[in-house]
Amino acid sequence: MYGKVFLSFIFMLLFLISHSIFIDTFEIRSYFFPLLKPPTGSPDQWQPDPNAEPKPDPPLRVFMYDLPRRFNVGMINRRDTTETPVTVVDWPPWPENWGLKKQHSVEYWLMGSLIHEGEDGERREVVRVLDPEVADVFFVPFFSSLSFNTHGHIMTDPATEIDRKLQVDVMELLRKSKYWQRSGGRDHVFPLTHPNAFRFLRNQVNRSIQVVVDFGRYPKGMSNLDKDVVSPYVHVVDSFTDDEAQDPYESRSTLLFFRGRTSRKSEGIVRAKMVKILTGYDDVHYERSFATEENIKTSSIGMRSSKFCLHPAGDTPSSCRLFDVIVSHCVPVIVSDQIELPFEEDIDYSQFSLFFSFKEALQPDYMINKLRKFPKEKWTEMWRQLKNISHHYEFQYPPKREDAVNMLWRQVRHKLPKVRLSVHRSRRLKIPDWWHKR
Repeated sequence: MYGKVFLSFIFMLLFLISHSIFIDTFEIRSYFFPLLKPPTGSPDQWQPDPNAEPKPDPPLRVFMYDLPRRFNVGMINRRDTTETPVTVVDWPPWPENWGLKKQHSVEYWLMGSLIHEGEDGERREVVRVLDPEVADVFFVPFFSSLSFNTHGHIMTDPATEIDRKLQVDVMELLRKSKYWQRSGGRDHVFPLTHPNAFRFLRNQVNRSIQVVVDFGRYPKGMSNLDKDVVSPYVHVVDSFTDDEAQDPYESRSTLLFFRGRTSRKSEGIVRAKMVKILTGYDDVHYERSFATEENIKTSSIGMRSSKFCLHPAGDTPSSCRLFDVIVSHCVPVIVSDQIELPFEEDIDYSQFSLFFSFKEALQPDYMINKLRKFPKEKWTEMWRQLKNISHHYEFQYPPKREDAVNMLWRQVRHKLPKVRLSVHRSRRLKIPDWWHKR
């Protein structure tokens, strides 16, 4: 009898153990040897600590070509005819009286971030390397936007020939570089923020990483989101650094503000059409104006005293006004059907901006009624978001953590996987880009 009871007990024990193993609730080591630690590689060891900060990525390694100063800072101080490349010792400040030229000065701040040597222990998005063999990307320090603004802004000016010659010379230099030859220029970075920058030889840098402000004038084969980086314009109004109103909504008396040129090309024709749509409202300021130093100051005051600031498309879908608005902490009202925005991998613009299509914006009363009904609490939260993110749109030397320059280098890093794929495929394809010809 006792034998049958013992056998039944053994049978039930074996059944329970096998069932527990089957449903993954029983671990033999811990049951029979409770003092032993879990084996290496067990879930208790490899699961990450949810409270631990993520390990930062190593800095992007950038090799910068040593170009003579006539290609870059020589256009800032034209009396300086030195041919040797600029160094951190003689890096010039950006001229304070250059007005709208500043909006296309991204090339200057990017180069400055590589000239700046940094400090020990400083966490950086980018470092300049002197050995091209270890570089992730190659930076071409040619101020193509400043070259256009300086030498060819009238398009037919005889000085335009200087702009063309600089483009020819820089491409001749690059074609002799084995690193350009090795990748076909795909891992080379060109800042091209003026729509007419590098206009004579633009097709020769189609494969490169271009830093642009939008894609309004460029066909897909020239510039696209797969390889290129969208930059903000450099804002021309002063940043609103002491915006500490107790009730910011009530302190801003104007509902909607716009001050700028109303005669534009391409998508910008919407500005002229909106004159009739926005006329007759007491709480709307829509004024035709030109960019002078005095008018920029007046516009800044208007933005800081308005709840919403209108950003209709300019000659291209984006314009400097959007970033003037952001640093003024005025909630942007963006009217554009095709705009691309900077840093969208990291920033959600819907948290602090409103968007209207052309069709909606040109419908009488539609946009104004939406703005008048917009909840005060929601507007206040957008205002707070603007204050929290506006530092991402600051260009400065030396660069600071999370500012516009470092955000741009981070975006360049994001493009590297597709750039490397393109480089590797190009080395073995007998018929380049065959899939586009199907």
